[in-house]
Amino acid sequence: MTRIYAALRNALLVADGEPGDWRVTERLAGEEIQCVVAAPGRPDRVLCGTADDGVYRSSNGGETWNRVGEGVVGDRVTALAVSPDDPDELWAGTEPSRVYRSGDGGETWAEREGLTDLPSSSEWSFPPRPHTHHVRWLEVDPNDPAHLYVTVEAGALVQTRDRGETWTDRVPSARRDTHSMATHPDAPGRAWAAAGDGYAETRDGGETWTHPQEGLDHRYCWSVAVDADDPDVVLLSSARGAYTAHNPDRAETYVYRREDDGAWERSMDGLPGPDGLLRPVLASGGPGEFYALTNRGPFRSMDGGETWMRQVWPWHEGYERQTPQGLVVL
Repeated sequence: MTRIYAALRNALLVADGEPGDWRVTERLAGEEIQCVVAAPGRPDRVLCGTADDGVYRSSNGGETWNRVGEGVVGDRVTALAVSPDDPDELWAGTEPSRVYRSGDGGETWAEREGLTDLPSSSEWSFPPRPHTHHVRWLEVDPNDPAHLYVTVEAGALVQTRDRGETWTDRVPSARRDTHSMATHPDAPGRAWAAAGDGYAETRDGGETWTHPQEGLDHRYCWSVAVDADDPDVVLLSSARGAYTAHNPDRAETYVYRREDDGAWERSMDGLPGPDGLLRPVLASGGPGEFYALTNRGPFRSMDGGETWMRQVWPWHEGYERQTPQGLVVL
C-alpha cells in the first residue's frame, strides 16, 4: 500500500491505497501550509510547517494534530526535512532564516546557530518582501546525514557537514534562488537543484555546480525529482518566471525530463496545461515511478516521467486556485 501526503496552500490531502483505489481525506483545512515531511520508517508521523502557526505534528497519519516547537521554532516555518537514516532526526527552517534540529521526533528543538553570520547573509532578500528572507529547502545527504544543503530564498545555497555546528557559505557556481533539491542514496556526492535562476547539479558534494540548460526553454525552476532506481533520470518543473509559475490567472508551467547527459525534453504527455497549470511539485515513488501534484489534481508516471495519468482523487474547484506546497510518497 502507498501513502501520499499532498500539501496544498490551505489543505493537506492524505491518500492511502493504490492507483485506482485511493482513499483520500482532507486535513488541516484553512491552515496556510508551507511544507510537509514524513519518513518511510514512521509513515504515520507527519509534520507540516505553516505560515503563521509554526509546526504541526500528527502521529496517526493526520487524524489528530498538535503543535510542536512552540517557544523555540518560529511561527513561520518554511522548510522541513527528516534524516534518511533516523526518522527521529528532524530539521526545520524558518523566516527569518534560521535552522532548528530535533533528535526526538519533534518533541524538542534547538537552533543551529551561525547561519546568518555567513558573509553572504547581508545580501539575502526575498523579492516580494525585501526586508526579510527565509529557508526555502533543507536537503539531508543520504550518504552522510551530518551533511545538509540549506537554501535561502533568496540569496544562497549553503551547507553544513556537522549537523549545523558550523556553516559553509555559498560557492560561486551555486544558484542564488534555489527552490528545491534532490539527492540519491546510490549517487554519492550528487545533488540536483531547481532554482529561480535556473537548474544546477553537483557531483562533488556541492563544492562546484554545473548548469546544463540545453532544451530547457523555461528557466524559472521550482521542483526537481530523481528516479528511485536511476539517478540519471531527472524531472523538473519550470515556468518563464515567477508570475506564470504562481499566479492562477496567468499560470503557464511545464515539466521537463532529462536522461543521462542529454538535453531537456518536455514531459507533458497526460498532464494538463501548460495554460492554467501552476508549478507542479514532483516526487519519486518506486523505480521508474513519479508523482506530480498540480492545481488540476495528482498525476502518476510509471515510465520514468515520459507519460502521465491522472489519479482519481476528490478534487473540488477551490483546489484549482491553490499552489501545491509539498508532496511525500511512502
